[in-house]
Amino acid sequence: MAAGGLEVDVVKAVRVPVPASFVRTVLVRAASIPEVAARLPEGTATVAVRLTGDRELRRLNRDYAGEDSVTDVLSFAGIGAHVGDLAISWPTAVRQSRAFAHEPHTELALLAVHGLLHLLGWDHATTSERREMNRLTRAALKLAGVRIAAGRL
Repeated sequence: MAAGGLEVDVVKAVRVPVPASFVRTVLVRAASIPEVAARLPEGTATVAVRLTGDRELRRLNRDYAGEDSVTDVLSFAGIGAHVGDLAISWPTAVRQSRAFAHEPHTELALLAVHGLLHLLGWDHATTSERREMNRLTRAALKLAGVRIAAGRL
């Protein structure tokens, strides 16, 4: 990616006790990984992140993916320099953080990176794809100083 980097716009549609700057930092650090940077558009790329609730994620999942259930993160591809939009359910992130015994901000970081990787074309349908996505997620989180619980990925 040419000089310019990644700009991240964060909207909190629900009360989230994590600063928007945290999400921005995590995604900007993820964008510095060579494999990730190589998939970003030239110049300054943008991504929008909406932190919201279960009801909105369920509606979006139903309307856009045909799944009538709550999910943790959804990715919506953008065009040109706008890589796309992420919608993350804060209540689901909190529940998952409890299940994996790490902090909610850790789960939020993981979901944001996961969503960004999807926007850039990575998937986890096969074992090898999942391994690569997990490797990149771990690398991005490490760059951001975020440690996930053992067994989360």
